[in-house]
Parts: sequence; C-alpha cells; structure tokens
Amino acid sequence: MSGPERSRRVPDEKRELFKEPFGSLITENDLKKMNGKIITVGDVVSLIVNRHGIIPDISVYDGMTERRETTEFSDLVKNEGRITDEVVNPAGMITAELVNAVRNALSGTEKRTIRVIGEEDLATLPCIILSPVGTNVIYGWPGKGMMLIITDESVRKRAEQLLNEMEEIP
Repeated sequence: MSGPERSRRVPDEKRELFKEPFGSLITENDLKKMNGKIITVGDVVSLIVNRHGIIPDISVYDGMTERRETTEFSDLVKNEGRITDEVVNPAGMITAELVNAVRNALSGTEKRTIRVIGEEDLATLPCIILSPVGTNVIYGWPGKGMMLIITDESVRKRAEQLLNEMEEIP
C-alpha cells in the first residue's frame, strides 16, 4: 500500500476467505495490559475500549452494529469533539479514500476517528498493513467478541495476501 491507491472489491467467489478469524480473541480484562499504539475497528469495540479509559490512536466506525444502527459511540465522538474524518466505503470494498484516511491518521500525532459512510468491516486490512510493527489492532467478531492482532511482518503479509485477492476498481 504505497503510492496512489485504487479502490478494491471482494469478488463474490472469494468472500469466504474474508470470513476467517484473524488474530486472537480477547476479553475486556486484556485491554488493561496493552501497551503501545491501539487502533479499533467497529462501533462496539471502540466503545468498550473507551469505557476502559483508553482512547485509541485511531478508531474506525460506521454507526452500525450487525446491520443495525447504533449511536452510542457516534454520540461519544460528537460530545467529546474528537477530530473526525468522514470517508465513503461501501460494503465489500476498501476505497482509496479509506486507505488515505488511515494513512493520514497514522502520520499525525493526534488521536483520530474515522467515520465510514457505508461499512468499515474491511478497514482492518489497511490498518494492519499501514501501522507500525507492534500496533494493537482490535476489531469486533460478530457473536464472538473482540479480536486482537498485534502487527508484525507475518501478520502484515497475511493482510497483504487478502488485499491481493480483491479486485482493483479503476
């Protein structure tokens, strides 16, 4: 993910590849032991992490949980006046706009929030690929809980392989 990005879409015949869990299941107690940079992807995960007094370096959310509107994290972001970028990212895609927002958020020193108009599920991939080694990327696994990925070269390679399974959109 260097240079100008193209948007990508998951082909229907490869959807199953993107349903495999990535990382390890964690509990709320595990949050207290985290060190270093933290990125959250998903409304519920972002809310839980914030409730534990941790403001992630980046939170990516879309105002939905399991296809139902959820406003609790959106309200928290608004009430605290957090720096927020809005990007469009339809379901089953990773848009260049989303990748650039993640890249920009990682290049700054302030904590950032990225509100996705569409769906943020695949945002985990650019977060893994672009973040420094040792970053804690936490995302929601519907019906299971929170998943943690600590970035390293092997994790980054797996994320890049998944990204390469997606078709580029001109």
